[in-house]
Amino acid sequence: MILRDLIAALHRPLVAGPLDVEIHAVTSDSRLVEPGTVFVAVRGHRQDGRTFIPMALEKGATAIIADSAAEAGHPEDVPYIHVSDTRQALAVLAGVLAGEPAQKLKLAGVTGTNGKTTTAFLLHYLMKRVWHRAGLLGTVLLDDGQDVKPANLTTPGPVELNGLLARMVDNGCRGAAMEVSSQGLDQLRVHGIAFDAAIFTNLTQDHLDYHATMENYAAAKFAWFETLAATPLGKKPVAVVNTDDGYGEKLVVQLGDKLPIIRFGFNVHCDFRANNFKQSSRGMEFELTAKGKSYLVRAPLIGRFNVYNLLGALAAASAMKISLREAVAAAAEAPQVPGRMEHCGTRDGVTVFVDYAHTPDALENACRTLKELNPARLITVFGCGGDRDRTKRPLMGKAAATYSDACILTSDNPRSEDPEVIIKDIEAGMGGARYRSVVDRAEAIRIAVHAAGKGDIVLIAGKGHEPYQQFADRTIDFDDRREARRALVERPAEEPPPPPSRNR
Repeated sequence: MILRDLIAALHRPLVAGPLDVEIHAVTSDSRLVEPGTVFVAVRGHRQDGRTFIPMALEKGATAIIADSAAEAGHPEDVPYIHVSDTRQALAVLAGVLAGEPAQKLKLAGVTGTNGKTTTAFLLHYLMKRVWHRAGLLGTVLLDDGQDVKPANLTTPGPVELNGLLARMVDNGCRGAAMEVSSQGLDQLRVHGIAFDAAIFTNLTQDHLDYHATMENYAAAKFAWFETLAATPLGKKPVAVVNTDDGYGEKLVVQLGDKLPIIRFGFNVHCDFRANNFKQSSRGMEFELTAKGKSYLVRAPLIGRFNVYNLLGALAAASAMKISLREAVAAAAEAPQVPGRMEHCGTRDGVTVFVDYAHTPDALENACRTLKELNPARLITVFGCGGDRDRTKRPLMGKAAATYSDACILTSDNPRSEDPEVIIKDIEAGMGGARYRSVVDRAEAIRIAVHAAGKGDIVLIAGKGHEPYQQFADRTIDFDDRREARRALVERPAEEPPPPPSRNR
C-alpha cells in the first residue's frame, strides 16, 4: 500500500517527506523493522519508543510516526509523521493494512475481572456449533478457524490482533469471540475494531498495580462501551451486561440509551434471567427466561458464577442472530474450559479441582461452589502472584479461610518477590483458620491430596491452565493439573494423615 493512502485514515497528521513510497508492514517494535515498514514510536509505561527511532532508521524503516517533532538531522528522504496519539495511530494503520478484518466477522468481546475466559470459550463453542468455523482469542487458546495453539496475551497488540482476525476471515470463520483486558483497553489494542457484541461480566479487585484505583479500573472498562456507542464503525453493537454486579448496574445507567443493552443475571429486571438453579458434581441446570419464552438449560459446568458466564454467552449469541433454541441445546455438551474449575480426577473418594481463581472474589466463588457440593471437607491450596497488587493478598486469605475446612498457603508466580513474604501477607487475612504454609507448590499440592480423605474435595487455585511458574531468576515448567494427577496416582494406600490442623 502507498503511504499516502495508508495515512489517510489518521486524524490530522503533520507530514514531512515523500509519501509515494510502498508500505507492507507497521510495527512499534524496532527489532521487527525492515524496508517497507512504518515504525510507530509508542510511549509505553516503561520505555519511550522515540529512543528506538535511530535503530528503526538503521534497519531500513520506510517511515516514522511519533507524537513529537523530528529530531535535528532526521533523513529528509524518510517520511516523518507527527500525530497526537501514537497508540491510536498504530491501531488504525494495523487495521487498514490487514484489510479491516473485524468488519468481515461477527465479533464479540468479553471484558470484566472474572469470567472472561469461560464466557469467551463458551460463546466460541456456540458459534462453532452453529457456524462450523469461528475464531477465539483469549488467555488460554488462539483458534484461527484452522489451527489451535496456546495464547500468550489475553488481548494481543493491534498488529497481531488484526493479523489474527485476517487469518480467521481467510480460514472461513463467520465470527469470533475474544477477551478484552483492561490493560488492552487502556493501551488502545482494540481501537478501531468493529464489535457486534460487548459483554461485561463483573468488576472486582484486581490489577490495581496497573490502574491504582477501582475507579480507574472501572473507567477503562466503561470507556470501551462509550467508544462503541460513539464510533460503531458501521455496525450496530449490543452491550451485554451482568446487572447483578454493582458495576454492571452503573454501566447500564451510564450508557442510558446510547447502545442497545441486554441485561443478564438472576434479578427480575434481566432480559436473560436465570432461576431455579440446581447443581451436582456432574453439572448444573437452570430455567432461562428470555425473549418472552422459558428454556431449560443444562450444562456440564458447576457454580453460580458459571451460570453468569453461560448467560452472557447465550445473550451475546442471540445478539449476533444465533438461534437461542439451538444455543441452549448446544450448551448441554459444552466443553471443559482448561483450568477453569477443571475436574482433575477422583481416587479413593478424593476429588481434585484446578481453578484459575486469583482474585478474592473468584477464590470465594470457587470455594463456595465446591462447599455447596457438600464434601466431607474442602482443602484449598493457593498463593498470590508477586509484583502485583499486594492489597488483595489478605483478602484472598480471608476468602479461602471463610469457606475452606483447611488451607495450604504456597507460591503462585512469585516473580521478583520472596515467596515467604507473599505468604506472610496472605496470612494476615487467615484469622483463626486451619492452615499450613508450604513454599514449594508441588509439595503443597502433594500434601493436600495425600492428606485428604474419602469424601473430601481439594481445590488448587490461582494458576489454572498456566504451564509454568515464574521466579526472580527463572521460569520453570509447572502445571497444577499435572501435579494434581500425579499426587492422586501416588496417594498412599494406607489411611491418609489428617489435614492441616494448626496455624503455621
